[in-house]
Amino acid sequence: METEKLRVLLTALDCGSLSAAAEKLDYTPSGVSRAVQALEEELGLELLRRTRWGVEATESCAQLLPRLRELVNAAEGLEQEARALKGLETGRLRIGSSYGSYSRALAALLTAYCREHPGIRVETREGSSSALCQAMTEGQLDLCLISRREGDFDWLPLQTDPLLAVLPEDHPLAEAAGYPTERFREDSFIEILPGAETDNSRLFARLGIRPNVRYSSADDRTAMSLVEAGLGVTLVNRLLLQDWQGRVKGVPLSPPQQVEIGFAVPSLRHSSPAARGFLTFVRAELERTTNG
Repeated sequence: METEKLRVLLTALDCGSLSAAAEKLDYTPSGVSRAVQALEEELGLELLRRTRWGVEATESCAQLLPRLRELVNAAEGLEQEARALKGLETGRLRIGSSYGSYSRALAALLTAYCREHPGIRVETREGSSSALCQAMTEGQLDLCLISRREGDFDWLPLQTDPLLAVLPEDHPLAEAAGYPTERFREDSFIEILPGAETDNSRLFARLGIRPNVRYSSADDRTAMSLVEAGLGVTLVNRLLLQDWQGRVKGVPLSPPQQVEIGFAVPSLRHSSPAARGFLTFVRAELERTTNG
């Protein structure tokens, strides 16, 4: 079995369509279709289901996905190791980030790293910490910049960030030293990423609080705009609020609540050379900044 066919299948699933996969892989759509068909014949299973929106995994394919991703990642790692031994450094570095506030710093790190390792190709993905952590666990990402989650992975901490209640300027507690977490039961609450596991939902679950959800948004800036309009309150990390220029107030929670932000990687020992190299580079930069 050629791992290239597996890579084509996984790309089609990640992109959601054969044509998008073809564009990403520099194939023709018919070439992608033939590769998937050949793999289906080799395995004796139907792997893709066509829908009006594109393609999706069949039940059989969904059960095989963890092993398929493991094979493709292992093959890529082997190729990178072999090229490194020959002095030819190439590879792919797939990074997820949950924090736009780190975008410039991350871009600067990648620029410096890729200057030293020009053969490395970088792919980035944005999303919630839980979603990115899950994608990393499934082998879709090499590492991610997230708030800490439970799991069997190595962790490189960057900072501890407090959670803040975001209030309209005329809110009675806008100038208070703290916003009681129990108050979320009372105030009109603007939920961010409804239905997803987030720092907010994890906090409420841990404290046994059911907020008074009146509005929701998939975007934290839209949620803060709703706060600015006086429609309610919301909850964000301080990092997400620091670049916001709107007329709102960020008030620490009472009792204080915080999250740890850093890089997560499945296992340094089993990571690709590109991922290991980047984490080593980041550690050295952090040590240089701290000691400097």
